[in-house]
Amino acid sequence: MAFDPKNLSALAYANGFTLWHYRTADTMADVSAAGYFNAASAMLRVGDFVIANAGIGVVPTHGLLVVRGNAGGVVDLSDVTPVGSTNAT
Repeated sequence: MAFDPKNLSALAYANGFTLWHYRTADTMADVSAAGYFNAASAMLRVGDFVIANAGIGVVPTHGLLVVRGNAGGVVDLSDVTPVGSTNAT
């Protein structure tokens, strides 16, 4: 599947930093792949964080990504740091 800009929301911003949320049925592997967020290059800045909820309706996974680069319309995000991936109970 592909990036859908209507699923990207700014949660908070200050001092040149934005915390984003992105929700999709795409897998986390898709979301964290190089170029997935290129269509949002005008909005995403280096250092911004993206909280991602991926695999919605299929196999949900959640994680945090950081914008590492954004030049010439090419957005590079860090590898995902999983959040809530295990349940200790």
